[in-house]
Amino acid sequence: MNTLICSSNPTLHLSNLPSRKPNFSPLSPKLSLGKLNYPLSTLNPPHAYNAKGFSSVESELVSSKNNNPNKNKDKDDEIPREVFNRIIVRILVSVLAPMGLGLGILYVFGELKVRHIWDMPMWVPFMTTFLTFGASTLGIAYGALSTSLDKDREGTFLGLNELQNNWTEMWQEENQEDQS
Repeated sequence: MNTLICSSNPTLHLSNLPSRKPNFSPLSPKLSLGKLNYPLSTLNPPHAYNAKGFSSVESELVSSKNNNPNKNKDKDDEIPREVFNRIIVRILVSVLAPMGLGLGILYVFGELKVRHIWDMPMWVPFMTTFLTFGASTLGIAYGALSTSLDKDREGTFLGLNELQNNWTEMWQEENQEDQS
């Protein structure tokens, strides 16, 4: 920076510039300690006695939920562990397969360009990335909806029948909730 200033104006030196002092006064430790509403030590446990979600006393909402006549309906909404594992596996496969394919294709395009085999237009890798990563994003919904929700039945390999059944069931439940 010194050379830039001196090159534009040879008579201007940094030592001639006025010195600036900070326009705030530093706080004294005695003054700042009196204003704190918390202890300085982080070794003390947090005091969250009445904070939402940290109470050891069961709230009225939770106790009223336990007396809910629709208790069996809530029990039906629990997903069995086997079904949950199948959902996770399907989501991982349906997300990672298009993403890996997209990254592999981008690598091949990069090698083709570096080795001067094919000087492709920029829209080709852009559209490839758009399509493969977009399919990867849709894989989350596909993986969850294409899983058989019956813990005793595996379902088909691609899960197209399960996808159709789960999709219609999901929209039927949505319509029933809207009508009531």
